[in-house]
This record gives sequence, C-alpha cells and structure tokens, in this order.
Amino acid sequence: MRRIRILIALGVSIACSLSSWTNAAGPAATIEDVAWLTGNYAGALGANQLEENWIKAEGRSIAAMVRMTTGDGGTSMFEMITIEEVDGSLVLHIQQFDPGFVPRTPSPQKMELAMIEENHVHFRAVSPGGMKTLGYTKDGDNFTIHVEQGDRPMSNLQLMSRSVWE
Repeated sequence: MRRIRILIALGVSIACSLSSWTNAAGPAATIEDVAWLTGNYAGALGANQLEENWIKAEGRSIAAMVRMTTGDGGTSMFEMITIEEVDGSLVLHIQQFDPGFVPRTPSPQKMELAMIEENHVHFRAVSPGGMKTLGYTKDGDNFTIHVEQGDRPMSNLQLMSRSVWE
C-alpha cells in the first residue's frame, strides 16, 4: 500500500512538472520586459500614414491602437493589439478593422513570444490570420515594425516617435 502511494505521488509530481513545462509556450518574459513599447509612433507608407499608440504597461498587459490614414484624408484601417503575460511568457492578440469598426476577421489572431531582447521583441502566429510573424524594435526615436505575411519576405516598417499632442 505504501509503495502504491509513493508511485501515485511520483506520478502526480511528474504530471504537474510536465504540465507546467508544456504551458510555457515561449521564452520567459514579463510585461515589464516590453514596457519600452509605450509611446506614439508614426510613419509614411507610400501615400498612407501608419500610426501606433502604445499605452503604459500595467496589470500584466500592454495595448496599442493603430490607425492607417490615406493620402486623401480618409482612414483605411484600425487595429487593436494586446500583449499579456500568460504562463510565464507573453502572448499577443491582434485584430484589424475597416472603418465603422467592422472586423476584417471573425476573431483576433493569436501570436506567442518567439524572441525577446532589450528593445526588441518578436512573436509567431499560432492561429490563422494575416501575419506569420510580428516584431518590434526601438532604437532612440526610431520604432520599427517587422512583419512577415504569407510567403512574402519580412517587411520592416519605419516609424518615428512623436507627441500625441501634436
């Protein structure tokens, strides 16, 4: 009987260890590791302008509102991004909207942390959506978005820090 209890306890211990090991999808990280994202950034994409507004990291999350405006003064796209601490790593959710807050997809795309360094973070898609990978780098006032979509090569979108009050 004692041997059975020991074997059961050992089995539970191993199962718990494996469970916690498989739940951590990406490298270890906290939301404070991406607090550097906070700020307002904008840059030209041809005749369009892309603007990202990242709010302060708080409550184990950070979020961004993104807007693409057109050269003729209209808005072509809105996007919501959240990054949250999950199981000792970070998970990003992203959803794009057409004007009128009409979702472009039925649900947000989920991405898990693939790599994190000082002022550089990269996520990989784990659910269907428009992006294969998405990353960010900040160097002074330069803010770069790294996007890989489908079979296309990585695109690097260059934005600059700016004041939200301008």
